Amino acid sequence: MLDPGRAGGAGARRGAARSGGAGRDRRLRHLVLHGAGRRRPARGRGPGRVPLARAAVAAAEEAAVPVALHLDHVQSDELLRRTPGAGFGSVMYDAARLPYAENLAATRAAADWARARGLWIEAELGEVGGKPGQGGGAPLDAHAPGARTDPDEARAFVADTGVDALAVAVGSVHAMTTRTATLDHGLLGRLAAAVPVPLVLHGSSGVPDDELVTAVAGGIAKVNVGTALNAAMTGAIRDFLAAHPEAVDSRKYLSVGREAMAREVTRIVHVLGRPGP
Repeated sequence: MLDPGRAGGAGARRGAARSGGAGRDRRLRHLVLHGAGRRRPARGRGPGRVPLARAAVAAAEEAAVPVALHLDHVQSDELLRRTPGAGFGSVMYDAARLPYAENLAATRAAADWARARGLWIEAELGEVGGKPGQGGGAPLDAHAPGARTDPDEARAFVADTGVDALAVAVGSVHAMTTRTATLDHGLLGRLAAAVPVPLVLHGSSGVPDDELVTAVAGGIAKVNVGTALNAAMTGAIRDFLAAHPEAVDSRKYLSVGREAMAREVTRIVHVLGRPGP
């Protein structure tokens, strides 16, 4: 989910007002469709990835609101190179698991390649909670010393890599199913002052509404939400099947799940549009 005033291009696609659910609400200014898994970052080919991406392109072109098709957490150069042909306008190249110098070198090469092909590219610096740590080790606690993004490093990293956006570690955690994360808004303010590109918040499903509103007011331009949408869909399907144990037609319970997900998307986008403190 983007703030179009700050996040720039990101490959928005406009189309006729024919999509369902949240897409019919013209007040929703931008949506981002993330095309890669969280626990198993996008590394290889994946037999169904390109057909699904092309289906998403078609849906984006029919949407009633601007939609950016974005591939998240790409960790292989092979997959990066397949991104434009699959229809993505933007990509998050994730080398944050590497030591700083290696992250910088890999990201700079990826950004050079992406820029030459018109791709908008996001990178990550710091260790957002809930991901494997550097070197593939245990996840670093989001509040542990050294986990947060350093503003001086962030300034240098963006200047040396030329990325279009930077995901920062300010206290959020991937895959939270409770909304209890606490963000470091002071650090976020220093990062916003130091970095000239849009800042991105990963792990936003675990962040309470008021914290999200404050984060957007403090400099976050792109908010990644995944687990909360999965929970909305899964919960609705579970409730439907519990009430209709005889149901076997997947179209019925999947439509209920999609509607629940669309309602949660609508709710979150409206939360993000609230004025900050």
